[in-house]
Amino acid sequence: MKIPLAWLQLSHEKMRLLVALAGIGFADILMFMQLGFRDALFESNVTLHKSFQGDIFLINPQSSSVIAMESFSSRRLYQSLGVEGVTSISQVYLDFALWKNPQTSDTRIVRVMGFNPADKVFNLPGVESNVDKIKLSDVVLFDQASREEFGAVAKWFNQGQDVITEVKRRRIRVGGLFSLGASFSADGNIITSDINFLRLFENRDKGLIDIGLITVESSTDIDKIVAKLREKLPKDVNILSKEEFINWEKKYWQTTTAIGFVFTLGTIMGFIVGTVIVYQILYTDVADHLPEYATLKAMGYKNSYLLTVVFQEAIILALVGYLPGFTMALGMYKLTRGATALPIAMTLARAITVLIITIVMCCLSGAIAMRKLEAADPADIF
Repeated sequence: MKIPLAWLQLSHEKMRLLVALAGIGFADILMFMQLGFRDALFESNVTLHKSFQGDIFLINPQSSSVIAMESFSSRRLYQSLGVEGVTSISQVYLDFALWKNPQTSDTRIVRVMGFNPADKVFNLPGVESNVDKIKLSDVVLFDQASREEFGAVAKWFNQGQDVITEVKRRRIRVGGLFSLGASFSADGNIITSDINFLRLFENRDKGLIDIGLITVESSTDIDKIVAKLREKLPKDVNILSKEEFINWEKKYWQTTTAIGFVFTLGTIMGFIVGTVIVYQILYTDVADHLPEYATLKAMGYKNSYLLTVVFQEAIILALVGYLPGFTMALGMYKLTRGATALPIAMTLARAITVLIITIVMCCLSGAIAMRKLEAADPADIF
């Protein structure tokens, strides 16, 4: 009989219940969006790292992120071939340049990546099938998941049109499409050969690369190879496993920039807003029914029973209010994904996390509101 009493009290004032559910739903949406943006920030910025077909990576110690890479000598990469277990190496050039929209002539920064077409560097849809095309002079592959400000390149290319534009004021032609996706660090991407890359960036030294990829034998312990490389190679390069390479990028966005902090703070603010709203609803409900609670006390019901009723109300509000918030978040994710091309999507872990936070938020509000319930003294009421 305890659950019906809690529900009947909540549903007695239907407008108040709707306001409470709307407040909880709003708080949930705020938390879903902040957590979604934060995870999309990390995921979008390591999609490139995950796509590299390498086991170990060499970078300049002064590099802080893929948006701030410093070059290092490719000799270090060739020296790694002397370590037992290393089977192959690949070098990647990475920089940013101005892309001219073929239709509007507006310019936008695009990430340019160059590699030797004979090497298998990227595990991305469309790269391997079009790799021969970038062997031609001034031909690039365009990321069809780039933001629309670069122009409807994928649409024109699929229609059979010859897409010609300028990158860094050099005339180039799109020879194929691949899929990587936009991120907080790059709105668009193009891939080309190392020779074409050096044609675009004339001041770059061929012997200075940005990322070195090392592939090891499948049966080899990668950590042992990393340790051997760190012993053999000078300290002018950082040697990272793939997991360390991904975490290196995440750490930059989480600690060096303010973006990770902002989204975390937004989640906390959503929690606080929801707590205040639920507290106001439960406090008002307890205050309005104080004579009834006093009557129950006079009939012999203990404080523990009455406190249980308030906690039940809090949990009911949490569960029922979570549903519209979850549903609205799905729609907001879809809208955001279409507008920004960011990989923002609902995950089971995030859905459970927000649900737990919502329950804690409502129970905390209930615990604060219980102080009013302790004032329900039959002697004072009657």
